[in-house]
This record gives sequence, structure tokens and C-alpha cells, in this order.
Amino acid sequence: MAPSTLTALAEEKTLQASFVRDEDERPKVAYNQFSNDIPVISLAGIDDVDGKRGEICKKIVEACEDWGVFQVVDHGVDTKLVSEMTRFAREFFALPAEEKLRFDMSGGKKGGFIVSSHLQGEAVQDWREIVTYFSYPLKSRDYSRWPDKPEGWIEVTKEYSEKLMGLACKLLEVLSEAMGLEKEALTKACVDMDQKVVVNFYPKCPQPDLTLGLKRHTDPGTITLLLQDQVGGLQATRDNGKTWITVQPVEGAFVVNLGDHGHYLSNGRFKNADHQAVVNSDCSRLSIATFQNPAPDATVYPLKIREGEKPILEKPITFAEMY
Repeated sequence: MAPSTLTALAEEKTLQASFVRDEDERPKVAYNQFSNDIPVISLAGIDDVDGKRGEICKKIVEACEDWGVFQVVDHGVDTKLVSEMTRFAREFFALPAEEKLRFDMSGGKKGGFIVSSHLQGEAVQDWREIVTYFSYPLKSRDYSRWPDKPEGWIEVTKEYSEKLMGLACKLLEVLSEAMGLEKEALTKACVDMDQKVVVNFYPKCPQPDLTLGLKRHTDPGTITLLLQDQVGGLQATRDNGKTWITVQPVEGAFVVNLGDHGHYLSNGRFKNADHQAVVNSDCSRLSIATFQNPAPDATVYPLKIREGEKPILEKPITFAEMY
């Protein structure tokens, strides 16, 4: 069972057994051993109809075919909004345990605060605290589950989620066009697009070499946009875990990765990013993941199958049936 918060555990000398991973799951690369392998793409000019858009689209498609992950700058999301979202998040995690636990989301509550893995009941827990917002469709919002401290965070989160929805849809348009489809094809395939904002706080850890902040996985949805601070800890692999890289943090950038749904819609052309988060003993780390997912009843099947290819799914299924 996960502890109520990690604040006290962060000051201990040794790691509790519930966080210790098997040796083959432990970090192989340090949190600050950065790689520049993941491309950083400027979106300046993406709305232009001239050659600039084509050049940007080509870079995005190449990144999706190679890693399934890239970073974007000049994305149009206001720097002040990003700064406020980050500041409020840090202030929330600095609150006393009893304040955070007012929004405890254990027991199936839809949104709020929880420690460790989103998959509660796992034998080994992730070293993180999280706040989860169910933000789209709008009818899914339960503001009683949105932390009311620090004051003003709710309004900032509303604006943040709206801007990230717009950016995600713009990126999906690029991928739709690359597949030879109308630009709204991927967004339409999501039916009523779902959005979940997950704020991750990784406290400093007494024995970071024995655990993970977030275990290795691919995201189930269509596309994910991650805002991370400058500490470092996001890692990716493209050879099934044989080698890992730590993604170089870029001030103000969003890390974009494709999920399983996006992978299937492209018939495997675009990779679903294989990634994890590591922690360290020096300082805490903050990241904010915005997951863009299809509706549970959305059909999952390749939207286009290129000549000579076979569909990677035997038959259409719903997103709810994927897991």
C-alpha cells in the first residue's frame, strides 16, 4: 500500500521495500546524463501555407517515425501561463499533507491527489505524487476534485487545458496530412476527445538507483504533451529497453509523444514512445503531462493502410477494449 505522502520518506536514509524495483527495471542512465537525440522543432510558421509549414511537418513526421517523441518550441502557449501553472503546482506539493489529502483520489474518485502509481495495488510503487484533472470533455469536470489551494490554480488550469487542447489538435492535423488524410481525420477518430492533465511531483529520493519515478510504459492514448522543469528525468528507448537516453530539458518546450492509439491509427507508421521517469537524491522534479485520448467508444483501427502493408489489428475494437 502506498504511503499518504512522500514528504517524510524523502528525508529517510534508505528506500522502503515497496519502492525497490527488480534489478532489470532499475535506471541504467543518470537523470542528468542528457542526450540531444530527441529533435527540438520550432512551430514558428506552421500556420503559413508556404514552404515553412511543409518543412515543419516533415520534421515532425520523421520524429514520429523514428522515436515517437520530439520537443516543440514557438508553440504559441503563453510563457506566463506556463510559468503560473508550474508555480501553482509547486506550491500545492509544498502544502502540508493534510491539505493535499483533502483531495485524496484513492477509492475510485475522479480526479485529485494520490501518491505513487496510477495503477494502485501494484507490488512495486512509483516514487511520485500526482494531481489528476479530468478536463475534457467539459461535462467530465468535477471542480470539487480540483485543488482550491493555491488560490487561483483552478482558473489557470482551465486556461492551460484549453491551450493544450488546441496545440494537440494542431499537431494531429500535421500527422493526418502526412498520412494523406483530411487534416481533421485523427481528431475525428477520437470522437469526443478526452483530456486528462496529470501533474507529477518527484521528491528527492534517498536511493534513486533502486527505483523509478514512473515505470517504463507507453501511453495508451493518441498524443501526450509534457511540460518538464530543468532538472531532468524523462527517459526514452527505441530498442526495447536495451539502451536509454535522458531527454535534454529545453526551457519552455513541450515534449510530445505518440501513444498506442496514435500508433494503431497510423498502422504502426508512427511509434508509440517507450519511456519512463527516473529520480535523484539532489532535488525534486516537476512535470505536467496532458494526455489527449479518444472517447471510450471510439473505434481503434488503422485509418489508412499503405500499399504492401497489412493492418496491425485483426479487426476494429473500441478504445475501452484496448486495455
